[in-house]
Amino acid sequence: MAAEGSAGELIKVVTLLGAAVVAVPLFKRLGLGSVLGYLAAGLVIGPFGLGLFSEPQAILHTAELGVVMFLFVIGLEMRPSHLWNLRRAIFGLGSLQVVVCGLLLTGVGVAFGFSLPVSFVSAMGFVLTSTAIVMQLLGERGDIAQPRGQKIVAILLFEDLLIVPLLAVVAFLAPPSAVAEAVSPSRWAAIGIAAASLAALVAAGVWLLNPLFRILANAKAREVMTAAALLVVLGAALLMQLGGLSMAMGAFLAGVLLSESTFRHQLEADVEPFRGLLLGLFFLGVGMSLDLGVVARNWPLIVAGVLSMMVVKALCIYGVARLARSSHADALDRAVLMAQGGEFAFVLFGSALSAGVIDTVVNANMTAIVVLSMALTPLVVLVHKRLARPVVSMDGVEEARGLCGSVLIIGFGRFGQIASQGVLARGASLSIIDVDTQVIRDAADYGFKVYYGDGSRADVLHAAGAHSARAILVCIDDKAAATRIAELVKHEFPHAKLLVRAFDREHAHELLKAEVDFQIRETFESAMRFGREAVVAVGATQTEADELIEDVRRRDAERFDVEATGGIFAGRALILGNAEQKGQR
Repeated sequence: MAAEGSAGELIKVVTLLGAAVVAVPLFKRLGLGSVLGYLAAGLVIGPFGLGLFSEPQAILHTAELGVVMFLFVIGLEMRPSHLWNLRRAIFGLGSLQVVVCGLLLTGVGVAFGFSLPVSFVSAMGFVLTSTAIVMQLLGERGDIAQPRGQKIVAILLFEDLLIVPLLAVVAFLAPPSAVAEAVSPSRWAAIGIAAASLAALVAAGVWLLNPLFRILANAKAREVMTAAALLVVLGAALLMQLGGLSMAMGAFLAGVLLSESTFRHQLEADVEPFRGLLLGLFFLGVGMSLDLGVVARNWPLIVAGVLSMMVVKALCIYGVARLARSSHADALDRAVLMAQGGEFAFVLFGSALSAGVIDTVVNANMTAIVVLSMALTPLVVLVHKRLARPVVSMDGVEEARGLCGSVLIIGFGRFGQIASQGVLARGASLSIIDVDTQVIRDAADYGFKVYYGDGSRADVLHAAGAHSARAILVCIDDKAAATRIAELVKHEFPHAKLLVRAFDREHAHELLKAEVDFQIRETFESAMRFGREAVVAVGATQTEADELIEDVRRRDAERFDVEATGGIFAGRALILGNAEQKGQR
């Protein structure tokens, strides 16, 4: 019997992993994202799909550790000084968004005919955005560290903090019979326990964690370091849970306390595999939790609830963002990302149900509404991404007009920045244009004045001073655009020396046909320098290394000349290969 039970548990584990392995790559290939893949897989294998699992809440409870670990990793990136800089966004922007959305969503509940307490609990459950979904979507597109991503993270942190006072409000809203046992001293005791837990975590982070990891690092036991990383995350989460606070906030605070540690990157690497797996399990659990029976019985109410609450919340978020002086694009992006309920809604609804504030029917309907909103979010984000027109913010950016430098640089990324140093050292006057507004703003911090301008347009080149420039440097990393600009410059401004960054050998030959004055493959010189050091590393003297690299340069130049007339493969005989060196050392 024990063997059969073990086999049954193993079958469940294999089923979960198999569902994720099949669904996630398929949905990503379809362009729908990994989150929607997990949710769909959970729905298929859950109790309201194939019925392979009967208790999705148990899986959700375990999988919440994925959210916990995610916030620990985010905390590692949030140094206390940086977190202090976000205080206005966390408490100012976060509280404003919560209050406005809470009031209007409560109004939606009242409009649907529910009592004020039920409407308030339902609204505040929906106000608590899904940290897991939003952070996953931000992470997939690399926006967490960007300014707009940081504001969203700040709001999510405030909402996570809000679960504790909301649970207290639910206790006050409970009918007299349900709170007869709850007396004031017990509430003060709960507050004291929460404060003590928080103080204990901060004290451990300040005085214990770094010495602990230093001892473990000296022991050189890799697996023990991994175990210690998990101990810190889960221990912090448990301590906060025992104090009646959010597990996720405990893990986040532990991450912040370790953000200045020399072991930060090691901890992140240790936790990352567990985070990804458990977060995927969380999304599977959310998909399983969607009760299709409840949706079928109450579909008019649930569909109307999902649409009205998502639309109202999105409008609130957009309005608050614009009031806080965010751009239209950032405000719209935040509204689309955060217009859903979250995992803490389940905790709030469960507490309200046990306190008698809401009944089982309201709990089932609101749970279905929240789960559907979470499932719809990746789709809404995808639609927004495809329909939204990119809006370029021109704040702090000037268009090229009336420039007259002796050297014109088109494109001011890493290549252009380095290329500018020589002519600046010579004392030449520079005119610089780029189409990336962020590059333009960033360059200003380093003492460069870069103007906005598309180098593939003749009128922009005239405005940038190409007609008077002695040399024009094309330093962009788009080879097709670089070729177009080279051809345009050669035709419109033949007096200027034209130097172009080439992407590869094939592109270099295209530029040769465009009759540029000079071209160089973007990695050629760095690779040659790197190769010279490799020659020295295997025993050559400095003189021998110089001679060998000079021979490589000669071969490459000969090969390039042969390719110019015979095609890209014509010079293969001049390439040194290792196919016949299997036995050599």
